[in-house]
Amino acid sequence: MSDDGGRFGYGVRMLASLSVAWAVLQTGRFLLSPLLPDIIGALDITKATAGLALGAFQGVYALTQYPSGRFSDALTRAALLVPGFVTLVAAFAALWATTGYVGFLAAAVLLGVGKGLFAIPSRALLSDLFVERRGRAFGLYTAGTDVGGIAAAAIAFLVVGGGAALVPVGPVAAALDAAGWRAPFLPVAVTLALVGLLYVVWNRDTLALGRADVALLSTVRRLATTREQRETLVAYALFYFMVGAWINFLPTYLQEAKGFVSPVPELLFAVVFVVGVTAKPAAGTLSDRVPRRIVAVGGLALAAVALVAVSITESLVAVTAAIALFAAGYKTQFPVVDAIVLDAAPDANVGGDLGAARALFLGVGALGPVYMGVVSTALGYPTAFAGLVGCLVASAGIIAAGRRH
Repeated sequence: MSDDGGRFGYGVRMLASLSVAWAVLQTGRFLLSPLLPDIIGALDITKATAGLALGAFQGVYALTQYPSGRFSDALTRAALLVPGFVTLVAAFAALWATTGYVGFLAAAVLLGVGKGLFAIPSRALLSDLFVERRGRAFGLYTAGTDVGGIAAAAIAFLVVGGGAALVPVGPVAAALDAAGWRAPFLPVAVTLALVGLLYVVWNRDTLALGRADVALLSTVRRLATTREQRETLVAYALFYFMVGAWINFLPTYLQEAKGFVSPVPELLFAVVFVVGVTAKPAAGTLSDRVPRRIVAVGGLALAAVALVAVSITESLVAVTAAIALFAAGYKTQFPVVDAIVLDAAPDANVGGDLGAARALFLGVGALGPVYMGVVSTALGYPTAFAGLVGCLVASAGIIAAGRRH
């Protein structure tokens, strides 16, 4: 599976270090979701204002996708990954230090920059190293998102849920109580710094600096060359809009609309990622063996049906089952869409093509938390969820039509 064929060869070491780094940064990123009610209360802001901050994070993340990918093609992957590690560490340290909304917003923007510098070059490097089993490699890598989500839910339970009683009384408990929602972000920063150091030790790339032709127009033209490619871009832009709205407000939704109290929202938030840990590698491996679009349509259809069930069920057992089914459907998309884009990308512009596509996906996705915050406040959660179901149905229909063509 690795480039040099060894069990612990360079490819395997890169996959391990980048996957662990992705899991750690996603732990910090996903802490914002279960901690959002406490952040809103501590900063004295509204859901809409919080949604704007999360939307700013995702918007900046989207904007950095293409240039980071393009520069990693022209220079080296490490030339973007190392600054990405540094920026991410600074962002999580800033979240730990902030005490007001302006600081929170600035830290969120910095987190978007760091994640953008990391996301595309890391995927491009894995694409370079795992050509024959690209879907499997991306499945393992993107499963780091779910490991991070599980960790975030557990940490949030300790910080604000019933798990606080598990922390012994003393200086540690006092420090956690004083820091409140900010407490977990310093350990995330330290852990990410250590993983980044391990990556630097193992890395073979040079840290070459220089200029590169952005070539945005030619990349966009290539991505939109065929009808099938254009439809893929539209379909996954709708999908990422749904994801941005759903994942940021799930714990808040479970508290406000379902009436669940801590630690139930944190535990149900973890269910999404427990399912994803196995769903992503399985979907990625399956998409190496059967047409990727068949896997994509099946997952989207399942997610649409399950999201309706989430919105109409009330009992804890039924909601849990619906969330698990929804996760099984939508988590399949992440390794599949990356592989679809990279299958069509020329070797010289792997990072640029993936960066441009993800810039579109995540740019639209950045509107998701804004949509959810505003619509749920003005019209209620049922109306907001109806729009998300519509996005999933439309996305599945577009991809199915492209498959027929």
